[in-house]
Amino acid sequence: MHSTLRPAGELLREWRLRRRLSQLDLACDAGISSRHLSFLETGRARPSREMILRLAEHLDVPLRARNTLLMAAGFAPIYPERPLSDPALSAARRAVDLVLAGHEPYPALAVDRHWTLVAANRAVQPLLAGVASALLEPPVNVLRLTLHPDGLAGRIANPGEWRAHLLHRLQRQVDVSGDAGLADLLEELRGYPVPATAGEETLFDPDAFVVPFRLRTGAGTLSFFSTTTVFGTPVDITLSELALETFFPADAETAQACRRLLEAAAG
Repeated sequence: MHSTLRPAGELLREWRLRRRLSQLDLACDAGISSRHLSFLETGRARPSREMILRLAEHLDVPLRARNTLLMAAGFAPIYPERPLSDPALSAARRAVDLVLAGHEPYPALAVDRHWTLVAANRAVQPLLAGVASALLEPPVNVLRLTLHPDGLAGRIANPGEWRAHLLHRLQRQVDVSGDAGLADLLEELRGYPVPATAGEETLFDPDAFVVPFRLRTGAGTLSFFSTTTVFGTPVDITLSELALETFFPADAETAQACRRLLEAAAG
């Protein structure tokens, strides 16, 4: 495995350039000389474990990539990666379940770094009526489910606006993380046909305070705004890559419809 890794200095330089920092900027932030940093990046000096971690912290390198940096420099990885079902993460899993359940009757879900669905509350299922069964087969990718022509795309009332929002957000994730899987997903999503009604909407509503997600359903057109929650100061890779996407009603009609949909689903 170690023989396939790129040199640690090359990886450090790549992360520095991704963060748009000069050698002088990073050296000053990390409290080292720019000459020493240059030697580290070119391989003329071998970084210590502590130096790798210090530079990774200042570069805001994701935990998964910090392990890669450590291994490239000849050190053992230090950040564990356990499934959310692991007993060691039971408290975190309970917190996720509590947030999802407590958000009902409004939809909420948990996704991993590639937008794969990890968990969802009961309010999500009623919104998926008419989605192709193939898109609901695990592992479910939430962005693919949303923008695919056989997914929710045909029922989104503001497809151009919401599509642009999601693609921009995903592009930012690619830029920050350098994740090849996210880059592939972005290319796939950009290749989906744009709904014919996408150009008919106003790009930004001057009265809106966020970009809304407007979905046509049997209960009418529902309008939501979303928030994203992540774990603070995680030291486990799984938790560091987990995000909770919670949707709130943007109007009273949506709030009432969500309550009715959940009650009907509970039967």
